[in-house]
Amino acid sequence: MGDENFQLSRTPPQGIPGCPRCAWLEARLQRVEQRLSELETRQAQNSDNSHKPPSSDGYAKPDPKNLRKKSGLPSGGQTGHPGFTLSKVVNPDTIVVHRLRRCPCGCRVSLRGQPVLRRETRQVFDLPPQKLIVTEHQVEVKRCPISGREVAAEFPQGVEAPAQYGPRFNAFLVYLRGQQLIPLDRVRQIVADLFGQSISEDTVQSAFSAVFNTLAGFETRVMDLLADADLSHADESGLRVEGSLHWLHTVGATLLTWYGVHKKRGIDAVRHFNILPRFSGRLIHDCLRGYFTLACSHGLCNAHLLRELLFLRDVLHQKWAARMFRLLRRMHRAVLKQKNRAGPPAVVQRAAWIAKYRALLKAGFRQNPEPLPSPHKRRGQKRSKALNLLLRLQEHEASVLAFLEDSSVPFTNNQAERDIRMIKVQQKISGTFRTLSGAQMFARVRAYFSTVRKHNRNVFQETIAAVSGNPFIPCSAS
Repeated sequence: MGDENFQLSRTPPQGIPGCPRCAWLEARLQRVEQRLSELETRQAQNSDNSHKPPSSDGYAKPDPKNLRKKSGLPSGGQTGHPGFTLSKVVNPDTIVVHRLRRCPCGCRVSLRGQPVLRRETRQVFDLPPQKLIVTEHQVEVKRCPISGREVAAEFPQGVEAPAQYGPRFNAFLVYLRGQQLIPLDRVRQIVADLFGQSISEDTVQSAFSAVFNTLAGFETRVMDLLADADLSHADESGLRVEGSLHWLHTVGATLLTWYGVHKKRGIDAVRHFNILPRFSGRLIHDCLRGYFTLACSHGLCNAHLLRELLFLRDVLHQKWAARMFRLLRRMHRAVLKQKNRAGPPAVVQRAAWIAKYRALLKAGFRQNPEPLPSPHKRRGQKRSKALNLLLRLQEHEASVLAFLEDSSVPFTNNQAERDIRMIKVQQKISGTFRTLSGAQMFARVRAYFSTVRKHNRNVFQETIAAVSGNPFIPCSAS
């Protein structure tokens, strides 16, 4: 089954006291039972009770379980919601008058000479015919009366080839590829269907590459702002590049998003990008061990912890996990209520919750003791999932409960999860990145789109600005 520990010798070991055959069979049975328990545990994991993504659930998806408490409000728009309704405009682009020449009531009398009492209007919103507008730039050529040479006026900046695409069209290609995640061949098809213009995939890539180069200053600015931020989120996820596993790293804040691609996942990649080594605020993450070597405060994603507790509660039937699950959610709800008042909960209430937290950990350790060392193994026995979680909750108690001490600390790492989600969607659509430079190019352009979106700016208009060499540059992290 791919597990070296499971490859057992078929020959009974020598020198075991008592019956050698019985001792060998007992040891073998114990290992088989341990392996069976591991496989049953792995089989019971899904996206609701572990770190596994929803795509790993297959067709037998579990019933959705939302950890958020129901609001009790009816579905749909609530009272006071502005809504989005198509409304008439004051100055339409085209007015078509439908004249009334004969009476439609049945008499068919002519109404040509009757005055118009009023006009009733209805407006139709539609797309204009799609076509590329070609602008020809002509420069005058004259002869210098002194030197006798022919001299010409200068073409406008950016007009460099006998025939080329303009900034709006190139921005449209970059927008389709980077924001809407449409593969290159389908971008080519869209352009052919809408504009009747045949382009190559290299045309899209060239536009993308030009924007990537233009955004170098944007990326540097975002990295510096994130390093100086008070609160940042970090996450990482596997990415297929050049046929092998690489890692997509993200660091984000309320108004900023940064992406980087690296061969490694841990602290080597973090140091290579040199954002978090300069960071001194509070970092929210999913408990990757390398992050704890950084000289900053920490906060853990409690959504991940709740899913693990859910697994221990529902599959392994551990009572302490069920009570810890309820305790964390109760603390979170209380903190949310306090946010609009005087900050974090009272000191006495926090102390009571922390005492309860530690008591539940003690109960969990009693139910899941440290395994005894095996006389037949140099290394210790493998720890259970429950014990590993208990040790993590104990070691990183301050980071788990950081939201109790400071109401500005989020309960989850959802900001980073949302930031990283769209590039994972891109991988599902296209499968992989052929080159590392292509992955890095996509990461920078996508970070620009995400940051622009966080600032509630028009992504397409800011893409035109980037193609024109004047990209949007943020000024703060939140």
